Amino acid sequence: MSENIARHSVQTAALMIVFTLVGTLLLVLAFFSTRGPIAESERKAKLALLEQVLPTSLHDNDLVTDAADVPPNDELGNRDATLAYRARMAGQPTAVILEAVAPDGYSGDIKLLIGVRADGEITGVRVLAHKETPGLGDYIDIAKSNWIKNFDGKSLAKLPEDGWKVKKDGGRFDHMAGATITPRAVVKAVHKALKYFAAHRDQLFAAPAVKESAT
Repeated sequence: MSENIARHSVQTAALMIVFTLVGTLLLVLAFFSTRGPIAESERKAKLALLEQVLPTSLHDNDLVTDAADVPPNDELGNRDATLAYRARMAGQPTAVILEAVAPDGYSGDIKLLIGVRADGEITGVRVLAHKETPGLGDYIDIAKSNWIKNFDGKSLAKLPEDGWKVKKDGGRFDHMAGATITPRAVVKAVHKALKYFAAHRDQLFAAPAVKESAT
């Protein structure tokens, strides 16, 4: 009797091991079969976002894979390393997309994506994330207002130092009555990002690409 029980226990244990191995194998196969499509979907989503601030006519390379590491920097407001996405035509640098942070928004950080031509002219700015008060902070969001397009075509050469402020502070940028802190923070952050680009232009284009950025 005890031998039958022992034999049954061994058979049950063996079956459990087999089922576990088969289940693990199926999970591994599912992971590898979906990893490629998921990575490609993520790449396309990121590319669509980047192309909101940079026209496709300015590059013939893959922006997502031609990215360089950018260490934390006060001018970009980044506390952690970020990426700079390089645009090229026939191998020649045409523009860079920088990730920046306005740390002094009304309710905290305002994360930005800033496209800059090789000559220092802004191609576009978009707000990636913010915690500004609904209603008062809505107009920095391209989905709710065109205010962010005021940066298009601006550069350090075209706009003097004292112009990089909201009109309330004597600058050139409009703001909504009763909501000055948010646009003030964004204008300041974009201005500082342009200064960073001017000082690091050559290094940004020459830095090695980060392979992990494509996944």
